[in-house]
Amino acid sequence: MSGSEDFTKRKLWGGRFTGSTDPLMHEFNQSLKYDKRMYAADVKGSIAFSKALLKAGILNEKEQEEIARGLTLVQGEWEKGEFKIQPDDEDIHTANERRLSEIIGKDIGGKLHTGRSRNDQVATDMRIWLMDETKQVEDHLKALLMVMVSRAEKEVDAIMPGYTHLQRAQPVRWSHFLLSHAQSFLSDLDRLRQLYPRISVLPLGSAALAGNPYSLDRELLRTELDFMSIGENSMHAVADRDFIVEWLQWASLTMIHMSRMAEDLIIYSSAEFGFVTLSDAYSTGSSIMPQKKNPDSLELLRGKSGRTFGQMAGFMMSLKGIPSTYNKDLQEDKEPLFDCVDTISAALRIAEGVISTLSINPIRMKQALTMDMLATDIADYLVRKGVPFRETHHISGKAVALAENEGVQISDLKMDQWLGLSDKFEQDVMEVFDFENSIEKRNAIGGPARVMIQRQVDVARGRIEN
Repeated sequence: MSGSEDFTKRKLWGGRFTGSTDPLMHEFNQSLKYDKRMYAADVKGSIAFSKALLKAGILNEKEQEEIARGLTLVQGEWEKGEFKIQPDDEDIHTANERRLSEIIGKDIGGKLHTGRSRNDQVATDMRIWLMDETKQVEDHLKALLMVMVSRAEKEVDAIMPGYTHLQRAQPVRWSHFLLSHAQSFLSDLDRLRQLYPRISVLPLGSAALAGNPYSLDRELLRTELDFMSIGENSMHAVADRDFIVEWLQWASLTMIHMSRMAEDLIIYSSAEFGFVTLSDAYSTGSSIMPQKKNPDSLELLRGKSGRTFGQMAGFMMSLKGIPSTYNKDLQEDKEPLFDCVDTISAALRIAEGVISTLSINPIRMKQALTMDMLATDIADYLVRKGVPFRETHHISGKAVALAENEGVQISDLKMDQWLGLSDKFEQDVMEVFDFENSIEKRNAIGGPARVMIQRQVDVARGRIEN
């Protein structure tokens, strides 16, 4: 027997094959270079499976204890960086089982895979790994939100222009702006929590596709692995990757929200605006222009939204034409998922750092306010005098045009000019031209008045703490 044929025989599936594996095909097929990060999930699933085999009478207590001991040693080798990968280790599952048999012997180690397929094993490992990662990502998202909410509560005095179409619209509080982005992330937090039960569905015990023949106690497996439910159809359980698609979609939308916030802050940090200044820790300089302070952290957050969306779209195209049950195409789920988890975990922590360390410039914000931004307040003034809003809107527009023609601020119009627009105007019209007063009148739920900012803060904290 040639070395390459022996190489094939050593594989878990090698018994049926008489020819050798093309070395290029082996490299093309193997996934250990990236799925080794699931080593702990694989060990956890295998120890639980050994307990189910014990209950089913496939293992005795001594054998199960030996398997658990061996797997714990295997995990320790990974954690210490001492695990030696062999050429025929296709993936984390075969690598761990191979090493287990070396530690405790093939007579016992070889029993672990009884009634189990890599089809249900890999699906289980992916879900265990993603459940753990989802909890960590949730913590990162909550930390970002708490920074945003805390700043909004403390910096409620700062007033700035609110924009539509990137044109100055109405005065708002900086806190209201910050909390507007927090609202998007709060929805992302809700969606991530709603996704968890669909990740936490146990495939183990489904075998290759037709189920386990040893009356395996899958409820025992569910409890041991802390899953919320059990896959009810073995054919579906081994091939279901909807939870990965949903996670990638969740990450894509969350990164879109991140990108939009980053874009606002990039604009507001420019010299033309000067509303915010990023800390040096999250900025870089120019290689040729020493005066530059570039918002690279925000630009990278904006850019990585495209990367995340691309991973999601790519995997969905891999998934769309696959027939029922397990097919090797499903191996394409790991790299997009791993990359998205890494990307959004880092992005959330960077965003937390950016928001917690940037400084605001309330003076520049206030200087950007112009009296024409109170044109709607003029219309509201007339409404309170009994004039229909459609008419008041028209009158307010005429006041803006008159001020422009006169080359003055709208607040500089004389009383006779106001009366020329409507006999409903009185001397108290001048009270309209107060930005703080304008904001405080918007005290309905969802508005920027101080009391509503505090309400937003309290509601947000409640949602974060669940």
